Amino acid sequence: MIRVFIGFDSHEVAAYTVLSHSINARASQPVMIAPLMLSQLQGVFDRERNSLQSTEFSFSRFLVPYLSDYAGWSLFCDCDMLMLDDIAKLWALRDERYAVQVVKHDHKPKESIKFLDQPQTKYEKKNWSSVILFNNNKCRALTPAYVNTATGLELHQFKWLGDDSLIGELPHRWNHLVDYDPTVPVSQVSFLHYTEGGPYFEAYRNCSYAAEWFAERERALVAG
Repeated sequence: MIRVFIGFDSHEVAAYTVLSHSINARASQPVMIAPLMLSQLQGVFDRERNSLQSTEFSFSRFLVPYLSDYAGWSLFCDCDMLMLDDIAKLWALRDERYAVQVVKHDHKPKESIKFLDQPQTKYEKKNWSSVILFNNNKCRALTPAYVNTATGLELHQFKWLGDDSLIGELPHRWNHLVDYDPTVPVSQVSFLHYTEGGPYFEAYRNCSYAAEWFAERERALVAG
């Protein structure tokens, strides 16, 4: 069973729904998808919203190992994404040498504001945490108490690991940053990430790869 946790934001319900469909529609193995909804994390996640966080799941993503009982592997991904490939191929990249595996972007955004007038923060390892393969037993430092109190940089820069050698690298195709990374044919991309703003927001309806998202939405509506 491929265990997937998707960041859930009440402003991006369409994004979550279409992403879930895109994963299931292409998966060659059974997939279990769970949304990280704050309403379902009461009593576990009680961190106050930070003025710098742009989504409701900015920090709750780090509860994935705890929610997985620190056993086996789990995949986390932001909701503003679209799967164009078989998620089993990503799952097959798990490597027991590492505690986490991510696409190691060198992402230095120039803008200070992104979708819905949310802040665009800049820091080392930016967007590494938007897709994470968690080797849960090696992530026991991520207790609810720690996730509720650690700084944003401690969490997103994986300082809780104490050793960057425990961060494995995934191929770039598994977290393609739309309109930051060079636009390439969809055959060269497995996982699109509309990190600045997805086509489900009016201001970004014409972003790169918008046609792929709208086509997936139509398939989801027909299937539904």
